[in-house]
Amino acid sequence: NLEQTVGYGEDPYCEAARELIRRECQRQDVDVQFLVGGTQTNFTVIRAALRPYQGVLSPATGHINGHETGAVEATGHKVLPVPCVDGKITGDEVRQYCSAHATDTMREHTVQPGMVYISFPTEIGSLYTKAELTDLSNACRECGIPLYIDGARMGYGLMSPEADITLPELANLCDMFYIGGTKCGAIMGEALVILNPAFKEGFRYIVKQHGGLLAKGRF
Repeated sequence: NLEQTVGYGEDPYCEAARELIRRECQRQDVDVQFLVGGTQTNFTVIRAALRPYQGVLSPATGHINGHETGAVEATGHKVLPVPCVDGKITGDEVRQYCSAHATDTMREHTVQPGMVYISFPTEIGSLYTKAELTDLSNACRECGIPLYIDGARMGYGLMSPEADITLPELANLCDMFYIGGTKCGAIMGEALVILNPAFKEGFRYIVKQHGGLLAKGRF
């Protein structure tokens, strides 16, 4: 604790961690931000990505829908639960939901789907295959909405013998994801990886505003 370093994620330890994550993702263009926990990461990302009239599509079993005390909705954005099998939603379900809203003549009276949230692994332990994630990614791009992956337990998922996707492949299929530390043995914290340039500018302001900025990143 006597070591003197700059704070708020700009110390040498955080910079080294950022470079390690970029190397493992095989992407030097990603922005990496460190937040204090999974719930804060989820509602901060969703708050940053959505317009005031938009909501987030989530599997009905998704963490933001059933396990975070309404944190996302407390920021003013509705969670739009989608019925799911094995905790997963499909690209076609996203296409159908977005199409139904876009063609509804009363759409201004309902919340517009503005992004998709999934967990890897899911809350019941199932894994998206590379083919499933690719189709889901394609669906989001067709609909013009970002795909965000909750990676609270991503380390376990990627190391599962049943997983057929790597970290670099996953990084190329979404707009943002986080690598969970808290639930994978770290003292605290999550590493949010931002891939879509549209969400990089000013993100630290939003993290600070929502109380998620690490004061002492060396811990």
